[in-house]
Amino acid sequence: MFEVSGPASWRIELPHTTAAVPIARALVRTALADIEGGDVGAADRDTAELLTAELVANAVEHTAGDGPIELVVELLPAPGGCQIEVHDGRPAAPGELACPEPGTLVDPWQEHGRGLLLIRALSSDCGHRPTAHGKAVWFTLPAAVPPQRRRPPES
Repeated sequence: MFEVSGPASWRIELPHTTAAVPIARALVRTALADIEGGDVGAADRDTAELLTAELVANAVEHTAGDGPIELVVELLPAPGGCQIEVHDGRPAAPGELACPEPGTLVDPWQEHGRGLLLIRALSSDCGHRPTAHGKAVWFTLPAAVPPQRRRPPES
């Protein structure tokens, strides 16, 4: 089911399969393009896609059942950006979403566990909350700075 929840958000049900990951990536890119209506206050769509894929993959891998996973994309008011949530049916908290202590080493060769690290590192905020049917895991991204307003590299 696809539902536009007002002018600044989308709410979409995804299948509880690995096919949900590429679907979610495409939907986030489309949602941000549609609800932003241009680049003013736009979040980094590539980062939004990557982090959404991590959340959806985690929901598919770590929750049982065949109930849908829900994706919520919301445009934030000025100065812009977005918040993306993935709802699943498992009430247990996800892995560690808090930022690691300074100096904490991360094993770059481990096969699992980097998704939440990416979310912590690339989002401006992230967390989770209980819902009536499980939990929502979310992240926010600030508005990207338009190229013409970025500082030139120092020489």
